[in-house]
Amino acid sequence: MGISRRKLLQVAGTATVGAALGAHRQVFAQGAKKKLKILQWNHFVPGYDKWFNGTYIKKWGEKNDTEVTVDNVGIPALNPTAASEVSAKKGHDLFGFLWPRPVYENDVIDHKEIYEECEKKYGKPIDLAIKSTYNPRTKKYHGFSDSYVPDPVNYRKDLWDDIGMKPDSWDDIRVGGAKIKQKTGIPVGIGLSSEIDTAMAMRALLYSFGGSEQDANGKLILNSKNTLEAVKFVKALYTETMTPEVLAWDASSNNRAMLAGKASVVLNAISVTRSAENDKMPIADKIWLAKAAKGPVRRMGLEHVMSVYVIWKFADNVDGAKKFLVDYVGNFHEAFLGSEFYNFPCWPKQVPDIKQLITKDSKAVPADKYAVLGDSLEWATNVGYPGYATAAVDDVYSTWVLNTMFAKAATGTLTPEDAVKEAEAGCKRIWEKWAERKLI
Repeated sequence: MGISRRKLLQVAGTATVGAALGAHRQVFAQGAKKKLKILQWNHFVPGYDKWFNGTYIKKWGEKNDTEVTVDNVGIPALNPTAASEVSAKKGHDLFGFLWPRPVYENDVIDHKEIYEECEKKYGKPIDLAIKSTYNPRTKKYHGFSDSYVPDPVNYRKDLWDDIGMKPDSWDDIRVGGAKIKQKTGIPVGIGLSSEIDTAMAMRALLYSFGGSEQDANGKLILNSKNTLEAVKFVKALYTETMTPEVLAWDASSNNRAMLAGKASVVLNAISVTRSAENDKMPIADKIWLAKAAKGPVRRMGLEHVMSVYVIWKFADNVDGAKKFLVDYVGNFHEAFLGSEFYNFPCWPKQVPDIKQLITKDSKAVPADKYAVLGDSLEWATNVGYPGYATAAVDDVYSTWVLNTMFAKAATGTLTPEDAVKEAEAGCKRIWEKWAERKLI
């Protein structure tokens, strides 16, 4: 993405930037004594942006005598915008990522104080938040997680009922997906491209097969029998149940495929079902949710999105950004409702009635469609499992090393064995780079 930070800040919201980045800007409490600049993504559930930008920011800005600017951008713009801000040492006070970015540890403040303040006020955060934002090597919090988004299986209940199966395990998805494809021509819709949904799906599968990039202590262990089994499985899954379209998908392609009736199963957050309900699509009642798929070793998914805010060292209003995050967690019950149950709390005490809420949803058919998410912390994990999200893990994630490994094996570009070896070599170079910088 070649657009500069300056260009983004000067003309965000214009047709030019809107076309390039999907960006728009809103400013509240103009002329107030202090200023706070926030960048975050265009939420997949529009109701959240409506609440955050239209209600919460206004109230917070007025209460804190602060002019708040919110720039919302599309997912593809997050990484290049962050890189340009770091390069220029100028930008937003608060930058919202959708996965941990410990590669920027030296460019951000230590967020420990925010965690401590929130713990004092709201109790302990979930382990998933700590694993995503803490570096045990440097003892620094390189980000702050307010929320996570579960990544359940979204499936067409009518198609699966027709073959008498449920997508409970990866074997079920392979066998049932093949039957549905043979019977109806409708394929499984799991991405194999350079985008975040693929990255999450492939890790969920890898971890459920007992493989991982690293062990609990951060040692690189990708090249294992378990990883090879996972790669072989994806090759079979692609050959038997999928179509080449998934090789060029973006982060919303699986949403679109399911809503268009062109997928029997996808791995996604509830943006799929919410879109169908909010747009009153006939397919809404046919799309159901299941827990993350069980593999040979364990049932495991990832968070679909891990909300990680960072405060740059060069931010103009560090204190305001810290206060904003503490206050935001304090209002997370509203945020959970505003997101229509998409954003789950990293501070559970802030939504104590979460299980009651998700079992009686006013839009879902049946009303307890979202109840399956009630135990999501039992099967949701972080990027970098079973260790922490480190700079090396982030680098592997953000350069799509594992996505490429699975895709090359699936398409026959490389044998599964060679695909694993190539990925291991790429990971080794990345591990060495970050070890030299003393961040792992």
